Amino acid sequence: MSGPRLRVFALVLLAVSLSACVTSQMYEKRVEAAYPPIGTRVSYQDDTLHVIEQGEGSPVLMIHGASANAREYLITLAPKLEGAPVHLMMVDRPGHGYSDRIEHGASLGAQAKSMAAVLRDRAGGEPAVIVGHSFGGAVALRVALDYPELVKAVVLLSPVTHDWGAGGITWYNQMASMPVVGNVFSQLAPLVGPDVARKSLGGLFSPAPPPEGYADAMGVDLLFRPKEFRANAKDMTALKREIALQDVRYGAELKVQVIVFSGSYDTVIKPKLHAARLRRDAPDLVILVKLDDEGHMPHHGKSQLIADTILRLAHGESVQESDFQILTD
Repeated sequence: MSGPRLRVFALVLLAVSLSACVTSQMYEKRVEAAYPPIGTRVSYQDDTLHVIEQGEGSPVLMIHGASANAREYLITLAPKLEGAPVHLMMVDRPGHGYSDRIEHGASLGAQAKSMAAVLRDRAGGEPAVIVGHSFGGAVALRVALDYPELVKAVVLLSPVTHDWGAGGITWYNQMASMPVVGNVFSQLAPLVGPDVARKSLGGLFSPAPPPEGYADAMGVDLLFRPKEFRANAKDMTALKREIALQDVRYGAELKVQVIVFSGSYDTVIKPKLHAARLRRDAPDLVILVKLDDEGHMPHHGKSQLIADTILRLAHGESVQESDFQILTD
């Protein structure tokens, strides 16, 4: 490309970038007005973490997955525990929802450390049941590995647990996580992201239907604020490396009971590559509950079953594989 043409191209690119920045700033203001923070701010190092709390009693920490926020649990699972003697803490992971992006935010160890800080601040360090969905499952397991004194039991919902091999990273997350280019690309997220996300939600739940009004209740539009979109992309592109460093620890270092709810139709996190391998790594601790009518979001369709399990674990009751036999036969 010749000098004059290169200058024209650079000017056009600059104009598009500036226009995208203005658009994204307007989008961010509108979305945050529609979905404001509804929880408590917990100080963590030089940042703050946003925690939505419910109830009083035995502590339960809920960690959401990728492309999501803490509102994920308010739709079906938290209502099943309303009035129960448990203290729910639903946390926006670092860089998501209204939590700041912490230093080394894509590290599972750093995310687990921030979750431990929430437990110490809001539950006084009392051992808690840790609930994690998808990416949040990897973080929940890391909390159990690094801070066993803070963990009573773990409940995993369609979790990421192991290095899955090749693939698994979308092109747009690769783009958004890149230095320099990623900043510009992330400014474009509000233009197409919300519509695409809403149209693709069915695949996450299939064969079960999504809850009515799920996208609005979860605040899916929050994801497409440029900073959150980029934080999510960095989480996703680092995950394979991070989980490979973690999955070798399960057999020797897991010390608490782990209940895994896994949808047989999950096409996002393949159960054979994750939940089934975790079961093999720690057979004396892991109970795998296979749900033959669920996809990647079992905490909605099976919210009562999962809530009952959380409640039993929170109060130190014994949970056995035979308790779920009717579902796994």
